[in-house]
Amino acid sequence: MSSKALKIAATCVVLLAALGGLMYTTLADGTEYYMHVDEVMTNPVKWEGKRLQLHGYVNDLRQRPNTLDYRFQVQNNGKVITASYSGVVPDTFKNGSEVVLKGQLHGEGFQVEPNGVLAKCPSRYNPNNAGPVGAGS
Repeated sequence: MSSKALKIAATCVVLLAALGGLMYTTLADGTEYYMHVDEVMTNPVKWEGKRLQLHGYVNDLRQRPNTLDYRFQVQNNGKVITASYSGVVPDTFKNGSEVVLKGQLHGEGFQVEPNGVLAKCPSRYNPNNAGPVGAGS
């Protein structure tokens, strides 16, 4: 093998290693699993410590007096996870609302990260309440 071909091969290996390292470090912090509560609860040990986007419905919502600390249950298809969150919540965050929570599952439950609550308003997305097309409110 000529020295020119060897230099080209070495350059390609270095570039591929750098590109692979860059992709790994970039994606390692930003990747999350999107899971429903019942999917996580089939094997919760498998999901402990991993970053998750957890989808379910809020139940038994409790707020500590004079704080922004919330403790509630998230359920889907009969499976329940206890969750906790500290921070400002959207107006639509209440019992029965559909939510997607960002955080991690631990032994005590699901810990929601700051700004990790996304709540949907069921009445807003109900097709039965939709008005005629073009009718502004």
